Amino acid sequence: MLSPVTDPMTPAERRTGSVLAAIFGLRMLGLFLVLPVFSVLAAQLPGGDDVMLVGLALGAYGLTQAFFQIPFGMASDRWGRKPVIVAGLLLFAAGSFLAATAPDIHTMIIGRVLQGAGAISAAVTALAADLTREQHRTKVMAMIGASIGLVFALSLVIAPPLAAAIGLSGLFVLTGMLALGAIVLLFTAVPPAPTFSPQARVPFSTVLLDAKLARLNFGVFALHLMQTALWVVVPLTLVSNGLPGAEHWKVYLPAVLLSFAIMVPAIIAAERHGKVKPIYAAAVALLVVVQTGLALFSSGLWGVSIWLLLFFVAFNILEALQPSLISRMAPAASKGAALGIYNTTQSVGLFLGGVLGGWLVKHHGAFAVHAVCAVISIIWLGLAARMTPPQPRTTAAS
Repeated sequence: MLSPVTDPMTPAERRTGSVLAAIFGLRMLGLFLVLPVFSVLAAQLPGGDDVMLVGLALGAYGLTQAFFQIPFGMASDRWGRKPVIVAGLLLFAAGSFLAATAPDIHTMIIGRVLQGAGAISAAVTALAADLTREQHRTKVMAMIGASIGLVFALSLVIAPPLAAAIGLSGLFVLTGMLALGAIVLLFTAVPPAPTFSPQARVPFSTVLLDAKLARLNFGVFALHLMQTALWVVVPLTLVSNGLPGAEHWKVYLPAVLLSFAIMVPAIIAAERHGKVKPIYAAAVALLVVVQTGLALFSSGLWGVSIWLLLFFVAFNILEALQPSLISRMAPAASKGAALGIYNTTQSVGLFLGGVLGGWLVKHHGAFAVHAVCAVISIIWLGLAARMTPPQPRTTAAS
């Protein structure tokens, strides 16, 4: 078998990775466009003066995502990736159009719940794993991760002027149209996935309790808990350092773009030179450094910006490596279930990070947020040090 160095990605693998990244990006762009302006514009709806209801509408998406990731992942193992992805995108589009026509905040909440029910992350990443060889899988996961980071940065820049032009209703209509466009891409540019016999599947409990997978599930839980907790603190820190909220993208956008430039060589080294475990552990160790630095040495706008850049470097490396590792360690016919569990723990981390970060800031200040996240990072580093990287498979099949 050719080594990864002399066996580059095929045109089909590059096209598949690009298209699946675009599908993911279109869906996430619709979500991210709403986030920077939702709390302000939703207040104009009847009932929107209740901050708790506005917060519920904002967070309802993540909560239903957590409930539906595993069923959608398992369904994709049984009935195929594409039908499940289409069903999820249609649910997401329906929720978007309902939110666009919402006459009050309660209907908006229902629309957001319906959006979250279209939980396709596990099915899309499983399809990416199905259609790429193991030695190139991390690259494809990195492409998907990069699309998410890029549309997030883009949304921070374009959401305010776009919302001023078309309003909150228009943003949700655009979100629904982007989801429908993703369905078109799925059928016109992505080849069919291989199928597996029912006998090849393993019990769900086996996947859930697998120690190697559990370490990675803890990792994505910790990573996204830290990410959400960070966004509770960082905007306030930037404002306190003299940068108005409307100009925060001037910090976020360069940090995201530079982090991609640093991430790419790390991913290449992990794949081509068999350095998955040391690079994975180094990225987790970098999170320890970042959280410690933010707790003790984050003075001034430049200091916060540098720590934020380093956070994005670690975040993007781990976002590429972890789903790739899950897909390689999971039984071939149960990748959807494994990635469903993975994405569920991610959603739980996102939810708890916001709750924990808000509580810690309120009662103990920003230092406590970074200190707790540093402790979580140290626990994760201990687990990462015990990780056994998957052995290369001897066939092209995944």
